[in-house]
Amino acid sequence: MKFLITGSNGLLGQKIVRQLLKENIHFLGTSKGENRNPDLPDSHFKSMDITDKENTFSVVSEFKPDVIIHTAAMTNVDACETNPETCQMINVTGTKNCFEAAKTIEAQLVSLSTDFVFDGENGPYKEEDKRNPLSIYAKSKVDAEDLLIEADYRNWSIIRTIIVFGKGNNLSRSNIVLWAHEALQSGKELTIVNDQFRAPTWADDLAWACIESGKRNAKGIYHISGPKTYSIFDLVLEIGKFHNMPIDNIEPISSTSLNQAAKRPPRTGFILDKAMNELGYKPKTFAQALEALGLQAND
Repeated sequence: MKFLITGSNGLLGQKIVRQLLKENIHFLGTSKGENRNPDLPDSHFKSMDITDKENTFSVVSEFKPDVIIHTAAMTNVDACETNPETCQMINVTGTKNCFEAAKTIEAQLVSLSTDFVFDGENGPYKEEDKRNPLSIYAKSKVDAEDLLIEADYRNWSIIRTIIVFGKGNNLSRSNIVLWAHEALQSGKELTIVNDQFRAPTWADDLAWACIESGKRNAKGIYHISGPKTYSIFDLVLEIGKFHNMPIDNIEPISSTSLNQAAKRPPRTGFILDKAMNELGYKPKTFAQALEALGLQAND
């Protein structure tokens, strides 16, 4: 079995690469530009721009994977709001190119999506719940999902997930846990929103689910996240408590005070029964994931 990964420089892509290497599974990692992951041998990497149809088709047809795990995306929600054309090009056109390339060789596409496809009024959510995107980013992910859902070609799965955290190499963006750990270490006063609720997802668990979906040739939509939903405020408190850091300087605030460009769903969270029953998904608790992450005082 052969896997091709888009976005191999990103956090999730790096975790997928690491697990495939460990299992000695044949794969090709791809990202736009050069390989920034020191764990990925150059012999297993090829530069690929998912927004370039000809480039995408060329790389996919040459490697002929059985499974394409499509992790590459524009995920900065506020940047998507202010750059809608770029967001559309990467998240929708990029997915379309990967899907059409997969069809030409009859490969399975495992495509990553998000809890933001929901409006956050009725969380936690099942896979079949009604979507109602609130932002440009969320709408782009709904559009990307619909490319698969409405297609005659059925060899695909959609993996929706929620704020992914973990450590990686040369990442272009941080994540909530790394940011909070560093901020708490600084001892500065922190203001954290207490009216947005999410189920943080350990990147290694998500990578496992993506690979397992490919191995099982799973079809349809799967919800993959951590097992518990927290307010962002409580999430930061948990990180502080776990690492025995002072938490008296953390103040709760409302989302409205942030003046964010994009609207966020207030409460998401996932019902994980389908992934547990069909994929054998067993996510770590947040505390178990923090222990596995192994952040030290000087990280």
